Amino acid sequence: MASMRDIKRRKESVQSTGQITKAMKLVSTVKLQKARGRAERSKPYFDRLYETIVQALARSGNIQHKYLTAGSSPKKAIIVISSNRGLAGGYNSNVIKLVTRGEFKKEDVVIYNIGTKGLDAFKREGYEIKADYSDVIESPLFSDAIHIGADVLKAFIEGEVGEIYLAYTAFKNTVTHVPTLRQLLPVDSSIVEDAMADHTPMNYEPGEDEALNIIIPKYLNSLIYDGLIEAVASENGARMQAMDNATNNAEEMISDLTLLYNRARQGSITQELTEIIAGASAIS
Repeated sequence: MASMRDIKRRKESVQSTGQITKAMKLVSTVKLQKARGRAERSKPYFDRLYETIVQALARSGNIQHKYLTAGSSPKKAIIVISSNRGLAGGYNSNVIKLVTRGEFKKEDVVIYNIGTKGLDAFKREGYEIKADYSDVIESPLFSDAIHIGADVLKAFIEGEVGEIYLAYTAFKNTVTHVPTLRQLLPVDSSIVEDAMADHTPMNYEPGEDEALNIIIPKYLNSLIYDGLIEAVASENGARMQAMDNATNNAEEMISDLTLLYNRARQGSITQELTEIIAGASAIS
């Protein structure tokens, strides 16, 4: 059995850790309130944008355009959004598994990374890192999404990659965050087929090439920005839950250690009393 001194030191250590996790929970809660409001306000717009583009393409017939046809390259560009910090439960590992344990072959994947946790993981696994934008996740702006989108689109147009994907954590609510892999370009044919219930033809003015050259980059940039916003909200929600669980565990450990300390103290007192009584009996 551990001594009273060891138990006391252990209890003080757990108390210190509990104070830290409680403080981190409070910080994450404040950040979550801001990030959640931003995500919830913008999500309807980005969802409607995605639906509108898909429906427009579904009613456009067989358009041959550089943004809508898969390239000849087997390479797949995947924009992966993780975080720069840990202590967020399975937030980072879940989104990384979408790539490392998904259907893609490692040699066919080119990573456009956002977040140092993802960067470290993909380097360990031997994936090709095309670009790293880890600073972006601290305070994402639409201009950041434009920059990332321009780099990925350039690789797509030049034939370096044949498909573009976005791996991020979708924000549903405070406790529900869903790792999501979305195909950005070319638009998933199955989704286009589902949107073909309305057969009204789509006409472009001044022309389909000119219109799509403007629409598709904006569509791509908007979905990347949506992914960044939802990822920030999901990260803070996951960290708040993780720190709440850690704080509760610390409180349980403190309770157990307090009980153990009291038992050890009572045992010590009992032993001292026994020794005193035994000594008095020997003298008498």
